[in-house]
Amino acid sequence: MLSKILVVDDETYIVELVKFNLEKEGFQVIVANDGLKALEMVKSDSPDLILLDIMLPNMDGLEVCQVLKQDANYSSIPIIMLTARGEEIDTVLGLEIGADDYIKKPFSPRELLARVKARLRAIRILQAEKATGTKAYVHKDLILVPDQHEVFLGEIKLELTRKEFELLRLMVSHQGKVFTREVLLEKVWGYEYSGDTRTVDVHIRHLRQKLNDDSNFPVYIETVRGVGYKFVE
Repeated sequence: MLSKILVVDDETYIVELVKFNLEKEGFQVIVANDGLKALEMVKSDSPDLILLDIMLPNMDGLEVCQVLKQDANYSSIPIIMLTARGEEIDTVLGLEIGADDYIKKPFSPRELLARVKARLRAIRILQAEKATGTKAYVHKDLILVPDQHEVFLGEIKLELTRKEFELLRLMVSHQGKVFTREVLLEKVWGYEYSGDTRTVDVHIRHLRQKLNDDSNFPVYIETVRGVGYKFVE
C-alpha cells in the first residue's frame, strides 16, 4: 500500500517540486495551500505523513501542528516542518509543540526524500513494536532495532562492529544518562577484559564517524568532560 503524504505549502513551485519527487518515488501525494484546508484534509484523507510549511494563509503551520498534536486521533501522524532561512525561533517552537523534524528551505530533493523515508520507517518500526512486543529506539534520523541487530541512519543501514552496536544500544536505551568509561568497559567488554579505558574512546570515535556526529556539536553522543559519555536526550 502506497504511503500517503500531505504537502502543505502556498508556494506553487515548492509544491510542484515536492510532489514531483515524492510521486517519482512511489508516494501518493495530496496538497493543501493553507492551514485550515490542511486540517480538513487530515480528517478526510488520513495521510501517513505531513510536510508542513510554517508561513501559511488563514492558519500558520505552527498552529496546525499544535492542533494536530493535541488531538489523540491525529497526534501520531509524523510532521516535518518546512522552514525558511531566518525562522530558527519558529523552528524551535515547532519542535517544542510536537513536530517530528524540520527541513530548511532551500532543500535538495535527496534530503527531502531521505527525511520522509526515515520518518515513515520509524513509524513502521513503532507499529511493529506494538504488534510483536519488541523494542526499537528512534532518535531523529537514527533507528536502532536490537532484536534484528540493525541500525539505520536515514535510509542508510550502518555496518557496526559488535562492540560499536552494544555501546550504542546501551547508551540509546538510557538517553541522558552519563556513563563513565569504566562502566562502559564493564558492561560492553565484561569484567575480565584487561584493556584500558582508551579502548572506549577509540570505539566511540569510530561510532561517531559512522553516525556523522560532530563531537563539538553532537546530535547523538555527547562527551561529558572528565566523566564519560551520554546519548543526547
